[in-house]
Amino acid sequence: MSEIISSVDRNAEKDVTRLSQWRLLSVLFKTRVVGLLLLAAIGGAFLAENGVPDWQNLVILLVAGGLSASGSGALNEYIEKDSDALMSRTRLRPLVVGTIEHPGWVPYVSVLMIAVPCLVMLQSNRPMAFFLFLGAFIYVGIYTFWLKSRTILNIVVGGAAGSAAVLSGSAAIGVWNDPGALVMAALLFSWTPMHFWSLAIVCRDDYMMSDIPMLPVYLSIRQSGYWIMLHTIITGLAALSLGVIPILGWFYFVPVLVMTLILVIQNTRLILYPSVSEARKLFHTSNIYLAVIILLICINISLA
Repeated sequence: MSEIISSVDRNAEKDVTRLSQWRLLSVLFKTRVVGLLLLAAIGGAFLAENGVPDWQNLVILLVAGGLSASGSGALNEYIEKDSDALMSRTRLRPLVVGTIEHPGWVPYVSVLMIAVPCLVMLQSNRPMAFFLFLGAFIYVGIYTFWLKSRTILNIVVGGAAGSAAVLSGSAAIGVWNDPGALVMAALLFSWTPMHFWSLAIVCRDDYMMSDIPMLPVYLSIRQSGYWIMLHTIITGLAALSLGVIPILGWFYFVPVLVMTLILVIQNTRLILYPSVSEARKLFHTSNIYLAVIILLICINISLA
């Protein structure tokens, strides 16, 4: 009996070890962010197809886009591990605390995860290869290496990485310049600063300590709220304008109108009652807002 119990305990320990390893890799490769980018890419594919995309195209999009985005995320964490150590939000990341042994492999694997899907798609779908590479280049090359430590408007340009994800989705269908996908790409571009500036207010002290020039570090919370409102309005108009697409129509427009009003009200509260708690609510609301829009697009097109 004791041998059986010991065997069960050893198996349980192995399961816990595997689970912890998966969690480490999940943080390293930023699976939450990657999931949101893939959701945006799927939305672009549905809009470009004006219907439910072929499942083979979706599988290719998920694999190629997932690898490229994951590699970009890990490369970003490797580059920023020193500044991550200065922020309470990121100081427990695996590359900071050293829970990943011999981390020198990370940049090489990350570059391969970006390069291989781009090179493979270059043979069959050049627009998709271009947007996969563009998203990685903007996020790692322009945002992480160049702009993040130099300008308070860093995330404005960084938002273009999300736009590239949408267009990789429409390119997977063969219509990268579909008007609906272009509008959704603009939506992601304007949504990103609003989303991250809300988070930057919450983590204001962290950004001050790490010397990263995020806009809310240099402006008051109320002033930052006005800048966020500008992007909230642009995001809302872009989201509502998708309602003119016949296949979406009122069943898309009405829920998005309600969600947009909630987002604007939450942003207004941030301006009237500037505080970290209001910024945190706006941050979470912006997450839900984008997810709801993309889900409504996919659901309405699927049911049409």
